[in-house]
Amino acid sequence: MAVSVALADDNLIVREGLAQLLGRQPDIEVVAMCGDLDSVMDAVDDQQPDVVLTDIRMPPTHTDEGIRLAALLRDRHPDVGVVVLSNYAEPGFAMALLESGSEGRAYLLKERVQSPTQLAAAIHSVAAGGSVMDPKVVEPLVTARARNEDSPLADLTTREREVLSEIAQGKSNAAIAESLVLTKRAVEKHINSIFLKLNLSEVEDVSKRVKATLMYLSDGDVHAA
Repeated sequence: MAVSVALADDNLIVREGLAQLLGRQPDIEVVAMCGDLDSVMDAVDDQQPDVVLTDIRMPPTHTDEGIRLAALLRDRHPDVGVVVLSNYAEPGFAMALLESGSEGRAYLLKERVQSPTQLAAAIHSVAAGGSVMDPKVVEPLVTARARNEDSPLADLTTREREVLSEIAQGKSNAAIAESLVLTKRAVEKHINSIFLKLNLSEVEDVSKRVKATLMYLSDGDVHAA
């Protein structure tokens, strides 16, 4: 069954471009195209899409409407996934997106639109309750924490840091194994070692471990995960 998507972007050309791009995907159906926060909320009420694909900044304030939209939908339509497209590789925006929960949420840079397969994969992932985080948001966090000699990341091996970065992006163990050319068993061993060293071993759900890992990388606070 096709995943139904509502588009939200105040730029008509961008909306049309995204609609054409997704229209070429046989398992994705665009059911609404909106230009501001209020209209996309109305569209969700009317169309009940599986996923909303939204710009981070729209009318009325052009600040963080995409983030606020995700929080509103968590309360009113918790089963609707949200993919936020942004020009900004800002961990702060990504963390704000996950404040109301990491399940069914994705934060991607707009450059990912150039890869229809990556965008479609993110849409399908959040429709199924998964989490996706752009690697360009994750990598600076890993690098910054690893430079701190007092950080437990300093105790991770190079391979463990690579696996940690993949976890923070929202990849499953199988996807990590494929990306790093490892066996699934090897990935599981690395993850157990990483989470033990970082005191994250209680976090099991894939989506929750994205949030836990990002919170750890941002400021070390994982209590809300």
